[in-house]
Amino acid sequence: MPAPGPDAPLRLPPRCNSCQANPVAWTSPRVDFCYQCLPGGPFPSPSCRWCGTAKNYFSQGLCILCHPRSPQRPGACKGCMAWGVYPRYNWTCWPCRWWRTHYPEGVCDFCARTARIGNSGACRLCVEQAQMTQEPGRALDYAGANRHSQQLFLANMLFKKRITPRLGPEPNLRPGPRARKASTASVRAGTEPWKSRYKNQLPYPAGTRFEDEASVQLALFDMGPDPEAVRRRVLLEDSELTRFCAAIVDEHAERYGWSVRQRNDVTRSLRLLQTLRETPAAKIRASDVMQLPRYDGNIVSTIDVLAEAELLIEDRPSRVEVYFAARTAGLPPLMREHLELWLQVMLDGSRLAPRQVPRDPQTARIQIMGLVTVVDAWVEAGYQSFAQVTRSDIEHALEPLAPGRRHAAELALRSLFKTLKGRRLIFANPMRGMKHTPLAGTIPLALDPAVIRAELNHPDPVVALAVALVAFHALTGKQLRAVLLTDIVDGRLTIGEREIPLAAPVRTRLAAWLDHRQRRWPGCINPHLLVSRRTAPRLVPVGHSFPWRGITLRPQALREDRILHEIHATGGDIRRICDLFGLSVEGATRYLKTVEHPDLTIEGERVTQT
Repeated sequence: MPAPGPDAPLRLPPRCNSCQANPVAWTSPRVDFCYQCLPGGPFPSPSCRWCGTAKNYFSQGLCILCHPRSPQRPGACKGCMAWGVYPRYNWTCWPCRWWRTHYPEGVCDFCARTARIGNSGACRLCVEQAQMTQEPGRALDYAGANRHSQQLFLANMLFKKRITPRLGPEPNLRPGPRARKASTASVRAGTEPWKSRYKNQLPYPAGTRFEDEASVQLALFDMGPDPEAVRRRVLLEDSELTRFCAAIVDEHAERYGWSVRQRNDVTRSLRLLQTLRETPAAKIRASDVMQLPRYDGNIVSTIDVLAEAELLIEDRPSRVEVYFAARTAGLPPLMREHLELWLQVMLDGSRLAPRQVPRDPQTARIQIMGLVTVVDAWVEAGYQSFAQVTRSDIEHALEPLAPGRRHAAELALRSLFKTLKGRRLIFANPMRGMKHTPLAGTIPLALDPAVIRAELNHPDPVVALAVALVAFHALTGKQLRAVLLTDIVDGRLTIGEREIPLAAPVRTRLAAWLDHRQRRWPGCINPHLLVSRRTAPRLVPVGHSFPWRGITLRPQALREDRILHEIHATGGDIRRICDLFGLSVEGATRYLKTVEHPDLTIEGERVTQT
């Protein structure tokens, strides 16, 4: 069919006489059917004569985006010239539709356009331009902002989306100038009357939550915001996220004994997150919270509040995953893909053959340390896949390794090739039938008593208590971190099925630590015996390096010294060692070998005295 000339007028096409759903195929020459309903059809629609696309045909040889009267053809707003409005809404964005019902038409004092004019004498485009360039604490400068040029924007993108309908008038959560000036002293003292006044008047009803699957606009390129600009904007941010979490912040501050500074840091961090987020109604990823320190924000307490409000999406990689990604970044893609599959099976287990239970993350980390050395040697030799590896390659790569690293590498390779063979990613398992190298055990040695005595009298009461518990009762570091206040009753410590009577020096240091803890954190409700500055306002245990950082002793060495002293004092009574310290027979045999060890027999008396 011939196409009309470029100057031919285009009107809104009528509906198809048959389906009454699609527009007619052509209006000039007249065709009363769409291509799907043409007699003898359906026929494929032609490509758009303007853009050339073969999809979404509309009418008159044009697609739905090119036809001037298409209901989905985007254009510019009549009021503010924002791009992205449609003819079915009379080429007007939502804010300008509101302006049409509240302001009269006139000539703008700053851009001389005929439009709807607000109370300041400016049209909406000039108002938006002034708000873009407004400095914190200063009034809008309409003339200065619109003197040289105007920055256009996308339609319906500059107003804030409300999460839920308001149940009533919104309370003024931000005080006025007089109230703010008068409450400065009360804020420093820890009392904020304007906040407590509206503590129970949140604009969100109980049970309200942010959208679970809110759409997020993808970024064209990544560019970090200016930290100084973010800090200035936070001062003016009326954060919906802050109002949503206000009651939870107050409850956490009261329950865990937060200081005024910590509570204000969490509130400011929530305002930072609302400022930095691209979608105001979406939940918050933990990885985004981890970026707050660059803007002087808080991480741990903010994550606790978001988790309590059910707004947190936990996407932080574990320490093992971070370590694995750093060590395998330079490997060939196929090898890295197979190693990622193996790590997933190690951490999460597998119900497919070969089945496997999840391993401890520390076990996976140790095996990665032994595995990457071998894999790097194969990559240097030009290998691109584990299917190229043979038994001779494995033996050649394991030969120069130290015994400990070789043992870990053999375990990792056995597990790796077993997983790949079970998934049919390699043809044969080169580790099958290969003998395993036994791990040579170490000989525990005694520590210097003077060093232990000095740490038992450490001025920090938590260090003295930790050293005493390990030195007298051989607790492991993991057991020490997990001890609760309720595990100690009438001078007896309960660990699992073991009940340990505490020694007198341990009781003395325990009383000193509990007194210090009560003075330092009087409102602490953390149930663990050992707490630090970071864990006192929470319910989590201390880290593995607390309180051993800064001293020369380590819990494993102290535990070995205590067991070694007991095995020599009892003359090698292995049954007593197993019952007293919860060891297995194999673990206790390691200490039993030191009683008559050939290298320790001559100086046995000196070792025992030490």
